[in-house]
This record gives sequence, C-alpha cells and structure tokens, in this order.
Amino acid sequence: MITNRVLYLYGMQNFNFPNQTAFYSGKVRDVYFIGNDLLVMVASNRISAFDVILPHPIPFKGQVLNQIAAHMLEATKDICPNWLLKTPAPNVSIGLKCVPFKIELVVRATLTGHAWRTYASGMRSLCGASLPEGMRENDFFPSPIITPSTKASEGHDEDISPAEIIAQGLATAAEWEALSKLALHLFQRGQEIANKQGLILADTKYEFGKIGDTIYLMDEIHTPDSSRYFIHEGFDERQQNGERQKQLSKEFVREWLIQNNFMGKEGQVVPEMSADWINEISKRYIELYEKVIGKPFEPIALSDEETFASTTAALENINN
Repeated sequence: MITNRVLYLYGMQNFNFPNQTAFYSGKVRDVYFIGNDLLVMVASNRISAFDVILPHPIPFKGQVLNQIAAHMLEATKDICPNWLLKTPAPNVSIGLKCVPFKIELVVRATLTGHAWRTYASGMRSLCGASLPEGMRENDFFPSPIITPSTKASEGHDEDISPAEIIAQGLATAAEWEALSKLALHLFQRGQEIANKQGLILADTKYEFGKIGDTIYLMDEIHTPDSSRYFIHEGFDERQQNGERQKQLSKEFVREWLIQNNFMGKEGQVVPEMSADWINEISKRYIELYEKVIGKPFEPIALSDEETFASTTAALENINN
C-alpha cells in the first residue's frame, strides 16, 4: 500500500553530490553531472504519458526501471558499449557522460501503439518507413522497422525521418547507418531474451551518444517505460480472433488516460488517480519485472540518506 515513506522514495528529493557540476530533472529521471566524465541517474517513481508527468508517483517504479535496465545493459554489452558503471542503490545508476544524439530510435516489430494510431488514421508511412496495406492492430511487420523521433528537452518528442535527421545535422549519414544497425541488433537480442521468458518484445526505443568517436548505448533499455511486451502464449489465436492482446507495458496507463479524455493536448486535464489505481500500476510494473527478469522482485526501501551515502561511496571508489 502507499505510505508517506514510499511516496518520497527514489528521486523525490534533490541531492548534492561531491564534485557535482550540474543537475537536470527529466520527466522520470534526475541526472546529476559529476566532474567532466560521470553522471548519476536517479530513476524516480514519477510516471509520464503523452509527455506529461502524472500527479502521483508509483511505488517502486524507479527500482523496477533501474534494475531491468541494468540487467539488459549487461546482457547487450557485447553488441554495443554502454554508459553504465555501477548501480549503488536500487534506483540509482552511475555511468559515463556521453555527448547524446538528440534522437530516439524506436524499433517496432508489430503495428501497435502510436504506429497503429497512425495507420488507423489512414496513413501508410511513419518516419519514412512504409506500412504495408491490409494490416490489423498488433500484426507483425515483415521485418522490424525503425521510426525515430526527436529527443525534446521540453515539450513533445516529434516523429522524424532518417533523411530529416541527416539534413538537420542530428547525425551524419555514416552515423545514422551505424546507429540503425546497432538498434536492430539490440532489438534482436531483446526479442531473444523476451522469448525465453514467454514474451514478445513488440517495440522499444534506444538512445545513443558518443565519447570521442565511439558510439555508446545510453539511458535505459527494454524496460516497461521504453518497451512494450506481449504475452507469447495465445498470441496467434488472439490475433486470428480479433481479440485484444495481453501486454506488459505502460500502454494501459495511456489507454486509461485516453478513456478519460486526456492525450496531453492543450486544455485537457489529467484525470484523478485513486490510491487503488496507483497501486495497480505499481503491481503491473512489478509483474513485468518478474516476467522479463524471470525471478521475484525484491522491493528495497532506502531512505534518501541511505541512497546518498551509498552513491557517494561508489563515486569515491570510481574516482580512486
């Protein structure tokens, strides 16, 4: 159940770490820049949808996101080097500071979510990728497609095509080719991991940066905030019968908002979130952790003081 202790855990308070040079608070994560080369990323319990932060935090969401991301970064580091160095607290990661590409690479195996809404509106192209005729919601594409978006510091992310990315100088042609190959390779690995757990990785997003000339995988990967998973068992039968697919993602939060007339548009008001609904969202995040990782979730409730102490100690070890 929700308690005051839970509500204020995990990034609800700002820290001041030794040698801290800057601070950035995103929709879900707080980022602390340490010296010239490191950053501390705190996964808060905040939840966002349609680029809007919802008014109530979700218990243990930060821990779920951080631990899934750490697991997946370890499982994919042979494909692409990544930023992560240590996870000193359940919701905290320390890693390398990269120069980010200001784009997200969204890889889609199925016609789901934003892609489906675009398709249902009559469009047959998304971010420069062709969408075949005759598809139904959640059908698989012949092969995964990449539908990139801009990475907005404020406001809404926007769809963008590879040609526009290159024309706007967000990446060179050679960089885009490298990024797209890495994204598809990472997605294939993500699908393999999901399949072993009885899941289908339907879509996900990746963010990349550079240190010198080397491309690094950044941020989280294959988490419920960045990905959509379907339950593999019975998928084909549900698809043939036109039934809704069973999925593990935060799409159910978006659907609840849409049902309550909110899509982040001007003048719309975020609907009230009851305590039962907040706890239901938490349960679903924990369910996805257990499905994806394949072991029970162990909630760890550290105080802000304990989180600060463990993170500071880890920073000292790295610097020494």
